[in-house]
Amino acid sequence: MTGLARGHRKVDVKLSWDPAPLGRPAHDLDLVAAVYPAAAPYGPPDYLVHPGRRSPDGTIFLTRESLDGRGFGADEEMSLELYRISERLSRVVIGVAIQQNSGRLTFGEVARPKVALHEGYTKLADHDLTVLAESTAVTVAEFTRQDSGTWSYRMLERGYDTDLASFGGVMGGPAED
Repeated sequence: MTGLARGHRKVDVKLSWDPAPLGRPAHDLDLVAAVYPAAAPYGPPDYLVHPGRRSPDGTIFLTRESLDGRGFGADEEMSLELYRISERLSRVVIGVAIQQNSGRLTFGEVARPKVALHEGYTKLADHDLTVLAESTAVTVAEFTRQDSGTWSYRMLERGYDTDLASFGGVMGGPAED
């Protein structure tokens, strides 16, 4: 069976950025996953996963979290075990939100914000978030359960002017292709 025929099973999302300049408040970016029910895949999410909120079934989880972008490699990491997600759920949208604790901060003001998605050793995508420079939150990926039960991936780069608390309510709206 080829990888395409079996769909995506376990995906890792890695977020990185450079720390704020010396003397400036820390930049805190957060990975966010919104999971939608099959009955309403573009309605309100069934649940959200981000720092401080776990998935109820343990299928999506943060494995690393940074509050300031300091350190080597990825600053935040999230794993999605799509093959374990309940059949009543059919869509997962991945995004990034900037904490707005010290005033409005956009991706254009954060040094080198990037997201990479991998499945095993296969890179699915690299996103340079500065392309959405005026945004404070972005979506980067959508995974959709197909009729066969497999999961498909689609790049979904959309910018928003919102904070983490509101992002979950708007990040999964229908894409304007």
